[in-house]
Amino acid sequence: MSTKINAPNSETQFAELSGRTIAYRSIGEGNPIILINRFRGTLDTWDPLFLDLLAEKHQVVTFDYSGIGYSTGTLPTDIKEVAKDVKDLADFLKIKSAILMGWSYGGLVTQAATHQYPELATHTILLGTGPIGKRVVPLEQSFLDHALKPINDFEDEVILFFEPESEESRNAAKASHDRIAQRIDVSKIPSTMETFQLYFAGGESAAEDKDNFRDKLKTTKTPILIISGDHDTSFAVGNWYPLTKQLPTSQLIVLPQTGHAPQHQNIPLVVNYIDNFLQNTK
Repeated sequence: MSTKINAPNSETQFAELSGRTIAYRSIGEGNPIILINRFRGTLDTWDPLFLDLLAEKHQVVTFDYSGIGYSTGTLPTDIKEVAKDVKDLADFLKIKSAILMGWSYGGLVTQAATHQYPELATHTILLGTGPIGKRVVPLEQSFLDHALKPINDFEDEVILFFEPESEESRNAAKASHDRIAQRIDVSKIPSTMETFQLYFAGGESAAEDKDNFRDKLKTTKTPILIISGDHDTSFAVGNWYPLTKQLPTSQLIVLPQTGHAPQHQNIPLVVNYIDNFLQNTK
């Protein structure tokens, strides 16, 4: 009897691409979802329960950016070039169309990929992130105080990704931490200021928005689901408010007593929102 392939036991595989090797994992069957990761995120830092619930209806593909985690190469400093990892991996896997789902920094990459490769993105899902372009609400100092430590402990994770003032959120943080801890190579998590600067440069290119991707949100045909916590210290949900009446295909959900990782705190709820969105939009 074969063992079911799920997030904790999925094989790390490698796509040999031009100039670099992209590490990826794939579980489940169905319409593909490509997950696009946060600042300092690796294959190991997604909550496996979230991935497994998504994989009940979809092929779920996670990967490490060029130069990050298990991948080789160098992380580009232009968000458009980072988005090329998504397209190149999809081509390698012979995925012609997919749901693109990005978290935090990965949400900026996802928007760039959606606009650059509209034939690839059937739907776009943005988790704990903001629109490309200049921020209306800046990063909170507490995020910067904890995000740049070489190694994050559990309390850092609570502050960065959850709502420290909520006991329910803290409990969810502990459960998520313990699931992730079952399979994590901490040595693969970016920890040097040299690598952080590559991420920062990508964020700056997204803020500068030379290609007017922010305006393209107003004309895109791609259905977009945005899920945010009401206290996201990195990408405050208020960054979306000036645009909400101008985005014809976007839906915004704000979860209470929730921080930067709504999909790790409210897993069944977020997966249900995603399922309903995918079933009822074209």
